[in-house]
Amino acid sequence: MNLKKYFIRALHRLQKGPGYTYKELLVWYCDNTNTHGPKRIIKEGPKKKLIWFFLTLLFASLVFWQWGILINTYLSYNVTSSLSIGFKTMKFPAVTVCNANPYKYSEAKPLLKELDRLIDAALERILQPSPGNSSENISPPLDLELWYQIPLVLIDEHDKDNPIILDIFETNQTAAGIQSPTDTPASADTPTPVGNESSCSHPGSDNCTYRNFTSAAQAVTEWYILQSTSILSKVPLQERIRMGYQAEDMILACLYGAEPCNYKNFTQIYHPDHGNCYIFNWGMDEEALNSSNPGAEFGLKLILDISQQDYIPYLSSAAGARLMLHQQKSFPFLKDQGIYAMAGTETSIGVLVDELERMGYPYSDCTMNGSDVPVKNLYSEYNTSYSIQACLRSCFQNDMIEICGCGHYMFPLPQGVNYCNNEDYPGWAYCYSSLRSSIRHRQICIDSCKETCNDTQYKMTISMADWPSEASEDWIFHILSYERDMSTNVTLDRNGIIKLNIYFQEYNYRTISESAATTIVWLLSSLGGQFGFWMGGSVLCLIEFGEIIIDSLWITVINIISWCKGLKQRRAQARYPDAPPTVSELVEAHTNLGFQHEATGTLPRDRDREEALPPEPGTPPPNYDSLRVQPLDVLGPDSDAE
Repeated sequence: MNLKKYFIRALHRLQKGPGYTYKELLVWYCDNTNTHGPKRIIKEGPKKKLIWFFLTLLFASLVFWQWGILINTYLSYNVTSSLSIGFKTMKFPAVTVCNANPYKYSEAKPLLKELDRLIDAALERILQPSPGNSSENISPPLDLELWYQIPLVLIDEHDKDNPIILDIFETNQTAAGIQSPTDTPASADTPTPVGNESSCSHPGSDNCTYRNFTSAAQAVTEWYILQSTSILSKVPLQERIRMGYQAEDMILACLYGAEPCNYKNFTQIYHPDHGNCYIFNWGMDEEALNSSNPGAEFGLKLILDISQQDYIPYLSSAAGARLMLHQQKSFPFLKDQGIYAMAGTETSIGVLVDELERMGYPYSDCTMNGSDVPVKNLYSEYNTSYSIQACLRSCFQNDMIEICGCGHYMFPLPQGVNYCNNEDYPGWAYCYSSLRSSIRHRQICIDSCKETCNDTQYKMTISMADWPSEASEDWIFHILSYERDMSTNVTLDRNGIIKLNIYFQEYNYRTISESAATTIVWLLSSLGGQFGFWMGGSVLCLIEFGEIIIDSLWITVINIISWCKGLKQRRAQARYPDAPPTVSELVEAHTNLGFQHEATGTLPRDRDREEALPPEPGTPPPNYDSLRVQPLDVLGPDSDAE
């Protein structure tokens, strides 16, 4: 009860100044606030009161509208990009070099023998489609089972409404009207049949997909790559590494700055597209090398032998070396970011460095190390850092495994999964083609993968010249041939030799960094500026507004308490409609009762006076609560006078 009285007193003391009604509170606020406008509403005449009320309401609405725009702008977390230029000694990039041809034909020929015979016969029929050509008399006979797993067909589109499919190895070719292929169509004015690659869910199935090409050269190359993928996927990794180009045969000379180097300074990795690749300054086992000075004399100089005479004829139609500059401990994705160096040339590559610094969440959806990306990184087996290319390929491989039941040969495999091939998974080519052309799966992978927050990009300036010159090629080839295999005969030629110069053009580097376009300081200053411009207010005015809200809450609490007390009194009156006796009436009734006992001579004993007399039947019990002192009226203005 004491706590209740203290709380009631506190309510009255807090509310004593502004008043006990909402109207009194509003008048008190308008008369005492420092905000312009409300004072004029209560001090001006009736007409001006209306004008000032309208203006105050209008400008207050403008303030809240502007505040909403500013808060929404802040919560959008926009960024601004800034470019800064610095100068420092920089780490030399990791350099990956590969041969454009993944395997030596002399080593891989036994595996590709039947495939080569098929493609030779198919090309002969494409070039000489007349009956009775020499391919029909090939001995030994062709293994057409390999052909029909993924057939190569011709499509005659002279009649666009009824194109004709011609099977290359079909003896009695019949015209079959079908719908046009859904992939890239041939040109309308194409006068000859075009190459087309077909893949089905299983041999003999009508559930097939066609990849249309405008040139038979493109169709033959793509078909050969798809078929060789099925064959090579069954070859163990160590055997594939043996069939590739070895470092001691490919890297003839190496010089970094003034220090000599050789093939032992390169780290070997196996790349499905290019076979054996070799990385200089990868930083896995040793500290990354720094470049002492800019310029060609302080960079990396290489002489490579690509042995073009041992290329697989149909697998790689380009000759040269594939190279890429990238960060240390990152996996090289040469198919996307690599460049070619042409045989018989000296290629000079000047490097400029761009460092990208992105802001993380909530400003951008980037990742620091890929730990928050929902895609399992299959390239983690190389112990390399996260990249979005690794994430996209891992996502595609995971979808391939889930949908097709096997993994594609060009990407790493998780444990317990096999690569796809025509024997164990006859419909893999159809599944792979459908998945690769699916926009929905592609978008899912794009949405799942994230860019790295910090990245380093190498901008290259490339120049080339013939090397060696006609005047010097004789002695250069003699020396290089002798150093490679101790032979006095020339075993090298212009078609297989490449010279590379890789160096920093300058030590200036550019840093492109992101910063928050809107900060909390900007938000507070903008909110205050709008409030001061439209209403002439400040932070203190906001505190006053908060004060009136608190006062209104106190009035609401007092009204609720008063209502609860009135409800309690009304319930008591309904239970006992007669007014309770006063103290004087009770004393007088007790005195009269004592006189009656003396007159009758029936005074109770002393011990009986301490006991309560039993009530008569039908008599209500006395209300002893009415003898208590009533509490002060909560609504009385002088309730704290105790």
